[in-house]
Amino acid sequence: MLKKLLGLMLLFAVSQMSSQITGEVKDEKGNPLPYVNIYTETGSKGTTTNDDGIYELKINEAGNYTIVYQFLGYKTLKKQIEAKPFPIKIDVVLKAESTSLEEVTVQSGDNPANRIIRNAIDIRELNAEKLESFTADFYSRGIWRIKNAPEKILGQDVGDLGGGLDSTRSGIVYLSETISEIAYQKPDDFKEKIIASKVSGDDNGFSLNSAQEAYFSFYENTLEINSEMVSPIADYAFNYYKYQLEGTFFDDWGNLINKIKVTPKRENDRVFSGFIYIVEDLWQIYGVELTTTGKAVQVPPIEELVFRQNYKYSKENQLYIQISQSVDFSFKMFGFGGDGRFTAVYSDYNFNPQFTKNSFGREILSFQEQANKKDSLYWKEKRPVPLTTEEIEDYVKKDSIQEVKSTKKYKDSVDTVRNKFGITDVVFGYSYTNSWKHRSFSISAPVTGIGFNTVQGWNTDVTLSYRQRTGEDQENYWRIFSNIDYGLSEDRFRIKGGFFKKFNNFDKPVLSISGGTSAEQINDKEPIPPLLNSITTIFFERNYMKLYEKSFAQIGYGQDVFPGINLSGEFAWENRKALTNHTDHVIIDWEDREYTSNNPLQPENLGSLPFEGHSIFKTNLTADITFGQKYMSYPNGRYDVYESKYPKLRLGWEKGFGGSENKYNFDQFKAEIRQNLDLGNKGEFQYLLNGGIFSNAEEISLVDYQHFNGNQTRIGFGSYVGKFNLMPYYNLSTNHNYAEIHAEHDFQGWALGKLPLINKLNFNLVVGAHRLITEDRNPYSEYSVGIDNLGFGKFRFLRLDYVVSDFGGKRDGAFIFGLKF
Repeated sequence: MLKKLLGLMLLFAVSQMSSQITGEVKDEKGNPLPYVNIYTETGSKGTTTNDDGIYELKINEAGNYTIVYQFLGYKTLKKQIEAKPFPIKIDVVLKAESTSLEEVTVQSGDNPANRIIRNAIDIRELNAEKLESFTADFYSRGIWRIKNAPEKILGQDVGDLGGGLDSTRSGIVYLSETISEIAYQKPDDFKEKIIASKVSGDDNGFSLNSAQEAYFSFYENTLEINSEMVSPIADYAFNYYKYQLEGTFFDDWGNLINKIKVTPKRENDRVFSGFIYIVEDLWQIYGVELTTTGKAVQVPPIEELVFRQNYKYSKENQLYIQISQSVDFSFKMFGFGGDGRFTAVYSDYNFNPQFTKNSFGREILSFQEQANKKDSLYWKEKRPVPLTTEEIEDYVKKDSIQEVKSTKKYKDSVDTVRNKFGITDVVFGYSYTNSWKHRSFSISAPVTGIGFNTVQGWNTDVTLSYRQRTGEDQENYWRIFSNIDYGLSEDRFRIKGGFFKKFNNFDKPVLSISGGTSAEQINDKEPIPPLLNSITTIFFERNYMKLYEKSFAQIGYGQDVFPGINLSGEFAWENRKALTNHTDHVIIDWEDREYTSNNPLQPENLGSLPFEGHSIFKTNLTADITFGQKYMSYPNGRYDVYESKYPKLRLGWEKGFGGSENKYNFDQFKAEIRQNLDLGNKGEFQYLLNGGIFSNAEEISLVDYQHFNGNQTRIGFGSYVGKFNLMPYYNLSTNHNYAEIHAEHDFQGWALGKLPLINKLNFNLVVGAHRLITEDRNPYSEYSVGIDNLGFGKFRFLRLDYVVSDFGGKRDGAFIFGLKF
């Protein structure tokens, strides 16, 4: 406690000694004003107030300055000061801006706000072009609080979240800062170099805050916030918003500012509400105070997102430029909630950066050496927004907690408690951890592995695993594991195991070695989950899963050879044995049904086998290519950033050789291309094209056929791109050339959002088309229309589609109930 108090006193002392100009900004009622913009009139220095209304302006040289205090809704204040001697304390009071409609000429039948918005829309692209390239200094701070957190979720301990929760289960669980240099060039070139990074409670951590993710431009038609949100000055904004002129005022440059109230026409559209400030004649943005909801962005736990952006006029560039942004959020889920804020401050803009063709590349984020090792004096000197008392206390507390928690004594004491065997371990499995040596052992519970299929009957499996983490941040690891499976009706034990090692997070080399005996689905894509098969089998007498026994030894290796290009290969020996049903047990006996054979080629012939026993060697070579792959370089790894602008390509060669009979040998060449395309306010379009060419494969084993992701359960999981929701699992499997086409469009409210009453439900219309073409059969097609984002309250994980299939002139239709988690 004494150490914490001394640390707090030190931080306050450093704050007072190192600050040049400090003060507090309040309104006329004496309330502190957070996030007031304060800068020298030349724009060379700037800051904002923190949540407590406190500011620190870093002026290093004595002289005469004009200090500007600017805040939306308040009159801009300018103060002439003589900066000598330091430190200087200046407290100010800002008066509320009195808006007036006297300057506006209202024509009969014309809404003056509509005129202003039309002009802003007409010149939107021209204003956006003025921001087509620039460099700037960037500061970001993120804080996330939780209130009334439960002690357990789904039986698992929540803990104190790194010391963030107090006795009321509330407190700061994330606090971090970054200082960086950024460069931007339209349409999508971006580069950020983080100079300093700080995470409360982790002196070796790196902040998750980044300038690119914090950049929201209302000059664009849409802003990506999970969904594509429509800007109030988008080309088609009048389809989504109503506008009202609340009043006008003059800024410190004498420009007339229009304060316009923005109201959604339909509250569940991808829209904002609040105020946007437009400069008369220039039709540029002066500021925004816009709010959206979790319903709108389709992240149900979010209650509200509030965007505030402040701009200042740059005479040199004849442009109002953004100098600060805050994004406040609140959330609630499972009985607890919280809030937070992400703050961004921009300074030292250069709108003539003289970029060259080498200025940008695929690396969009990097860290300066020792970026996470800056001391408190550095942060005090460079941090443009002073910490609040709450934030200072959190840094001191978390640093003290980290010092204690990093000791062997503490980790051993926690492990002693954690490693005790409890009654719940019978259900959830048991794990043993040695935190000091970064290793763990786990064994799954036989209860959780219980399932049922007609080959094994009631069965269970137990997995044992040992993991050792390595690296400075324990970002790498190796693991050995074993799985033991037993089927009661079959009275057969099977065991397999292996070794897996991830070497680093840069080029991501991974090595895997495995072997043993197991019961596998004939379709190695495993189209039906074991749990779902257990339910359909014992309750509905539908035994869809078809198994065979595989004894095998396998080794695989893969790594990135270049950002966006990953090469991997596998070499295996396999001995395959066909299996038959060993039980006809059911809980509900359907008179019109009976179990089918484990041979998908002869479902009525219960004793038949799908293939003869045989052995074979196999190799698989795969190249995954992402065009234009961009990435972030952290000191402990390289992390890819998905770019929907470019497709992903996969090329593969599968070869079977050395078979126990020559007829089992074959070659297959595969290619797949997929892409997700954001279409602004019209939603998201996904497609997947997949094809393969077989060679010398006329008599190969059914195991080596190309199988397709069919579905006979009427239950769908995840994305439907790459799946056929009415196709029988094995009826169209082939050893001939084939091609698949999948496409799906999610309108994300663009269609249903315009229908009265229905738009209040916040549903999404989804349409899809799927087609399979093979040399040996007629084409198979599916078409679907569905409703996504179904559910109640914050639980929106359901989807309902009506799917029609067409094969050989026969059409079938059925509803598919989708589950998303």
